[in-house]
Amino acid sequence: MAGPVVAAVFLALLATQTAHGQTVYSLTFNEASTVVSVDMQTRELRVTLAGRLVQQVQLSGNLEPTALYTETETGFTLTNTASDGTVLELAKDLDQAAYSQFSVKRNNVPRDVELVDCLNLLNTHWYGGPQQKRQYWPVQKLRFNRYSMLSKELDNSAVGDRYWLNALGSFLYVDETAPLFADQNYGQPGYLCLETRAILPYDTHGPDYDFRYTVGVAADARAVHLEAVRNILGKPSDHPAASMVSDPIWSTWARYKRDINDAVVQEFAAEIIANGFDGQYELDDDWEWCYGALTFNRTKFPNIRGTIAAIRARGFDRVTLWIHPFINKGCEPWYSDAHRRGYLVADWTGNTDTEWWNSATGQAAYIDFTKAEVREWFSARLRAILDESGIDSFKFDAGESSWTPPDPLLNGPLKRRPGQIVGDYIRTVAKFGDLVEVRSAQGTQDLPVFVRMIDKDSNWGWNNGLPTLITTLLQLNMVGYPLVLPDMVGGNGYDNQPPNKEMFIRWLQANVFMPSIQYSYVPWDFDAETVTIALAMTELHRAMTPTIMDRFALAVSDGLPVNPPLWWIAPTDTTAQQIYDQYLLGDDIIAAPVIVENARARDIYLPTGTWVDGNSGQRHTGPIWLRNYAVPLSMVPYFTRSATA
Repeated sequence: MAGPVVAAVFLALLATQTAHGQTVYSLTFNEASTVVSVDMQTRELRVTLAGRLVQQVQLSGNLEPTALYTETETGFTLTNTASDGTVLELAKDLDQAAYSQFSVKRNNVPRDVELVDCLNLLNTHWYGGPQQKRQYWPVQKLRFNRYSMLSKELDNSAVGDRYWLNALGSFLYVDETAPLFADQNYGQPGYLCLETRAILPYDTHGPDYDFRYTVGVAADARAVHLEAVRNILGKPSDHPAASMVSDPIWSTWARYKRDINDAVVQEFAAEIIANGFDGQYELDDDWEWCYGALTFNRTKFPNIRGTIAAIRARGFDRVTLWIHPFINKGCEPWYSDAHRRGYLVADWTGNTDTEWWNSATGQAAYIDFTKAEVREWFSARLRAILDESGIDSFKFDAGESSWTPPDPLLNGPLKRRPGQIVGDYIRTVAKFGDLVEVRSAQGTQDLPVFVRMIDKDSNWGWNNGLPTLITTLLQLNMVGYPLVLPDMVGGNGYDNQPPNKEMFIRWLQANVFMPSIQYSYVPWDFDAETVTIALAMTELHRAMTPTIMDRFALAVSDGLPVNPPLWWIAPTDTTAQQIYDQYLLGDDIIAAPVIVENARARDIYLPTGTWVDGNSGQRHTGPIWLRNYAVPLSMVPYFTRSATA
């Protein structure tokens, strides 16, 4: 009887019969007034805090109303006896005065069993989920149809963490081993359905799979998110160099694409310095003999050490180099050597063929970072580049699991496929110092590297355009990646559509209070006014460096977001919960850039507090709307919280 006694003391498990004979099993948290209940007739899981509903999940239809109930030391189990024999376990993780956490577990689910737990969005605001090309904010308006929850190329979903947070003060996090698909507002409007199926792109060879998720409850969204960081997501172990914050990064990519050589990069460097700028120089795509050689093209760069030395001599104290994890067929002898050694990701038939944006279909391979010897081999090749060229560090591109061949055979547990390779790649390259940037991530919140937004398009709309610069910043911060590197000012100019003057300026202004500025398109390609504005905005950003670095330190020590949404400082403010075109730097600076074409005024919301206009010095007491606030092209609105009323 020891088990039930312990359970009674710590959990206050309850089984009640309703007036209609329905059985409800409950788990009560003694410290925090949280109650979790499962109605066996309706298969509904409800979570309340002091009587207030904060989560509601419709459990999968395979749960039998007569499932066998068994108490455990941390909760209870419900075992199907008439059908598939699956076991659903509810287990208390933490019972604290201001925080409750429990897990819903189904381990060793037979491969042919499909589960669907549907999360009621409860007519409230939600945050987090996967990075998206159309990155709406809040995220409850997004639509997903059997959407694999992985780091993948599709929809710019390079950051695929399975974490959702609501404005009521509760989060839900799904373990990475679940073969998870999301259906949101599809079939059931107002629901996010979490589906597990042992089908591609997940493992289809093991006998079973696990489906586990964790729910946290606290007084509000800020409080519960910080608990998620402490107990589940993790926080960065360190942060990027201050120089990447204070000084702009200049990339060759958007302006030149692949048309680079020694003369081009030298001319670009000279232009930057001549126009009054400096910073970090980044040599991007098409510097290799062939993709995967990791050896400089001697036709384009006959003396790479001399090239880098000349760039430094012009005034750049840091130079970085673009790297990818692929080897193209025909890139010899490197492709054949890696293939012979077994260093390329293969499927279960031994086929290594895949593709990426710099290859034809089936004409490339993804280096297999799940093998320790491959990680060291790749790292040694990178160290050789540093020794040869004098370059400081690297920009690491791609890495999403979708670049592997379908049904990859990786060196690790079956249940971690295919997502395992993302972490193994990112953890390998994160060791190359405090200038590293990556673009893919999943379960890597602890790494001290910049996570770069995936390429933005040069448009004003929600299709990966300027508004999504802000919403992607918020999304990444609120899934636990506070060290965010915005994409290049003005976007990437794909489809021969580079930014015009107004877009370039407004994009730069939106970027000022983010951790770093990346240029590629240049202000002097427009006119002298653009150069003047760009210099002023670059200096304003530089003035923010101490604040950004202080917040980096708090991200490392306490897991705080660097650029949180406006509701972060007013978690119960229903207006702040909806704001998508403003953001915070820390807790005391509000940025409210213009992101609408031809606009010379905008409405600005200031939550509770006394706020000083960074341009005029005028003081405002929130909560307040500043309607039709004038914003000439040369100005970015921002407000600093006053310590005194």
